[in-house]
Amino acid sequence: MVNRYFIQLSFKGTTFNGWQKQKNAPSVQETLENGLKILLKQNIDLVGAGRTDTGVHAKYYIAHFDSTSKILDISDFIYHLNKILPYEIAIQNIFSVKPNAHARFDAILRTYEYVCVIEKDPFEKEISLLLKALPNVEAMNKACELLLQYSDFTSFCKLHSDNKTNICKVQKAIWVVDNNKLVFTITADRFLRNMVRAIVGTLLQVGYGKLAIGDFEQIIKNKNRMAAGTSAPAHGLYLIAIKYPQEIWCL
Repeated sequence: MVNRYFIQLSFKGTTFNGWQKQKNAPSVQETLENGLKILLKQNIDLVGAGRTDTGVHAKYYIAHFDSTSKILDISDFIYHLNKILPYEIAIQNIFSVKPNAHARFDAILRTYEYVCVIEKDPFEKEISLLLKALPNVEAMNKACELLLQYSDFTSFCKLHSDNKTNICKVQKAIWVVDNNKLVFTITADRFLRNMVRAIVGTLLQVGYGKLAIGDFEQIIKNKNRMAAGTSAPAHGLYLIAIKYPQEIWCL
């Protein structure tokens, strides 16, 4: 009998070339597959909730895998898997799911954060973007409201991507100042490749007075990536939540 599992993990992306397995470059997927292979004594093919670029982090990530072995003691299995894995990857939970449950295609909402720091902090190196000064947060949040009014985000999609559609439904987009940090949070049903980083880079131009709010709206309407701002660096981006329908879980 084949058992399907969802595995919940977090990872620091600094030393990995993203989630997805690739030749001659370390990836989270391959590292985790190797750890599972040792414990389950069989080859494991992981399917992740989506790609992440080199340097992007995840506080909450889901992948699924099939195994002919049933994991009887989840807590013990997680303990031993975490001992095998490098410190940059941590397993939080493993769930039994229905045989057709899919980590990528069944996701109905995803949430990302982009973290900036306003003052130099040596402990934030490689995990946040250092800004030269605090931008106009009120202006950026007014521009964020426009993201909820449109659905075609071609202007914030990486050029030559193979998406079938550039339509996304953004449900939340907001900047919040938290002590030395400025954090952008965005939730949508799906995200295009490089979308969040392109939005952040363009919103920062609004915050620094290089773009008016009307300019930001026109960029969305233009459906042209060349009209938007430079993408923010990968190291400030975090995947923090993924929502799935209740019916995929085994009760």
